[in-house]
Amino acid sequence: MDIRQMDILLKIRNTLNFNRAAEDIGISQPSLSYQVKQIEQEIGFTVFERSGKGVFMTPAGEQFCLSLFSIREEYRRILEQCQNMSGRVRQDIRIGLPARSALKLLPEVIRKFSDMCPDVSVTPMFHQYGDFTALFSGRTDLEFAATGDLGRIHGVDEHLLYESRIYLIVRDDDFLASRETVSEEDLNGRTLMVGGGSPPLLKNVQQRIIQSGRVRYFNSNDHDTTLVNVASGRGVCLAPGLLNGDDPHYKWIPFDCPERFECALLSRSDDGRESVAELIRLFEEAYRGYGGPL
Repeated sequence: MDIRQMDILLKIRNTLNFNRAAEDIGISQPSLSYQVKQIEQEIGFTVFERSGKGVFMTPAGEQFCLSLFSIREEYRRILEQCQNMSGRVRQDIRIGLPARSALKLLPEVIRKFSDMCPDVSVTPMFHQYGDFTALFSGRTDLEFAATGDLGRIHGVDEHLLYESRIYLIVRDDDFLASRETVSEEDLNGRTLMVGGGSPPLLKNVQQRIIQSGRVRYFNSNDHDTTLVNVASGRGVCLAPGLLNGDDPHYKWIPFDCPERFECALLSRSDDGRESVAELIRLFEEAYRGYGGPL
């Protein structure tokens, strides 16, 4: 299956109308129908059902198109990245991270690195927290990690950047929002959002508070969902400072506990490129002099 065939299926899925899809793509409706038939014969199952009431997705077709959408987006991203690189850079260093806030000094580091290595680009790649498969498979060259989440793995080097403490996140109008710090006792009677892909260190803190029997708790799917729940008044949550995106609608208050996240960059031990080593050095230098809250 080629890209044009993917686009045909995705266009029909979006419109659920063969005539409109054909018009948008710029071909005749009979030609579109013929190509869909050819695609369905190639893949071995029906994607669309047509009746007097219109066009409907089969269950297999719906699942197939959802996967095609991800493939199409990845193709677009790769194409744009290669177009940016064409003729101007000889190398691209890809950094995987869960959120922009995890490496707040990334723009500053990129600027310095670009002055030193103008023919090497740096590309951030955002994905789920704690997912290091891209590094192991070679799709990224560096990965942000909170040490202890990964453990010692042969062939992976850790480059410590900073420590991040745990914060309580509340609405900006919460009665705790004016506090300089908060303790476990301040949570008595509150509802604590837990789960949501929390790293092991944070889960330990959450469980310690829950086991005290002084708080209620509510399971949340992920960090963004948790923030929505906090904003809607359903509860409060704990999170490492590395996820603080400086949203003015929330107040991040230092939580009184000894646990800290050691935040680092991971690299493959067999990656001996001078450009990667120089980029790591710039990160370490930048965070040594960083005085912001973490």
